[in-house]
Amino acid sequence: QVQLVESGGGLVQTGGSLRLSCAVSGFRLDASDIGWFRQAPGKGREGVSYIDINDGSTSYADSVKGRFTISRDSTTNTVYLQMNSLKPEDTAVYSCAAGPYGSTWNEPYYDYWGRGTQVTVSS
Repeated sequence: QVQLVESGGGLVQTGGSLRLSCAVSGFRLDASDIGWFRQAPGKGREGVSYIDINDGSTSYADSVKGRFTISRDSTTNTVYLQMNSLKPEDTAVYSCAAGPYGSTWNEPYYDYWGRGTQVTVSS
């Protein structure tokens, strides 16, 4: 059974930092993409970042470039999203998803999703 469990969300002030974790089980990461997506109240879901587990390449949305960093720990099957210099507009539910290599920003390609973790940035 495939499971993705996010953790690390919370309430933080503008300019603060959080590190989100996505623990993956029951899914082989070695030929996959892991993506982080977010959904703010009243808005559609948007891609934040993804990592190609096979070659370690990463990509970021323009809105978070230079502030967020995605990384992986293959020994624990965990993907992280380090979020620095947080802004109120980063407030959203953040979810991780797993899909085959090449899923990139394409949400329909991601087969498995976590339930999400709330990130709230106060002004």
